[in-house]
Amino acid sequence: MFKDDEVTPLPEEVFRLMRDLIRDYCGIYFDDGSRYILEKRLSRRVSKLHLSSFRDYFRYLLYDRNRKEELTSIIDILTVNETYFFREKNQLKTFSEEVLPELQETNKDIKRLRIWSAGCSTGEEPYTIAMLVLETGSFHDWTIEILGSDINQRVLQVARRGIYRKNSFRTTEEYFLGKYFVEENGFFRISDNAKQQVNFNLLNLLDPYKVQLVGKMDVIFCRNVLIYFDLLSRKKVVDVFSERLAEGGYLLLGHAESLINISTAFKLKHFQHDMLYQKPLKKGAPTDGKG
Repeated sequence: MFKDDEVTPLPEEVFRLMRDLIRDYCGIYFDDGSRYILEKRLSRRVSKLHLSSFRDYFRYLLYDRNRKEELTSIIDILTVNETYFFREKNQLKTFSEEVLPELQETNKDIKRLRIWSAGCSTGEEPYTIAMLVLETGSFHDWTIEILGSDINQRVLQVARRGIYRKNSFRTTEEYFLGKYFVEENGFFRISDNAKQQVNFNLLNLLDPYKVQLVGKMDVIFCRNVLIYFDLLSRKKVVDVFSERLAEGGYLLLGHAESLINISTAFKLKHFQHDMLYQKPLKKGAPTDGKG
């Protein structure tokens, strides 16, 4: 039986092959200093599949009929998903107080609002979005569609349950905790009225077919996700967002991220509390009927 402290050696040349394979699959990039991380975290997979080396494991990832399932398992093991409710408050204040009223006016004829939380992890972000939309009181007779997507199946299971520990509320006001959560044995369950606004799906941002199924969005949140990608993968993902956003729609990145040297498809729009990327309207295009 494999022990926790047993590590299968990962040769440098095999590490580079596996790193490139993972990057091409989902965009996540591991630099040269990450070899030990892959070695330590994936040694158990080598043992569980009864393989003798990482070289055999790499061949398995290339040719075995279960290769896609194994790649999914790898992503579950390697990705870190640290998040919490109401992260980056100034940005959320801009979304709530300035973007949502603008979209209410823009989409008033179709009464539909579509928002995508890409890389949603355990669900705190899309549920935060749902609470902010509900708090406006302006969309009660609208069709609200909030999509939370991630490439990690494990975190999506947590998101769908909607039950969280106290640590997820490190910046949450007591008002929201009392209104939108039910405390159960030290855990907090999201209320049904917020939960029903959100759908969760397994989605690889570099899978062109599945991304097409997302449809047009008014707002895309992708915060602190691109930092894990190499430059080429970032460009591919941002191109996807540009295609999926309705004209005039907004892309919200993490504050440590920017589109400099990545894309010219967006303009940076200044708001009272923050700056957001916007997909420009085409000249002569109508200002409503998006989505």
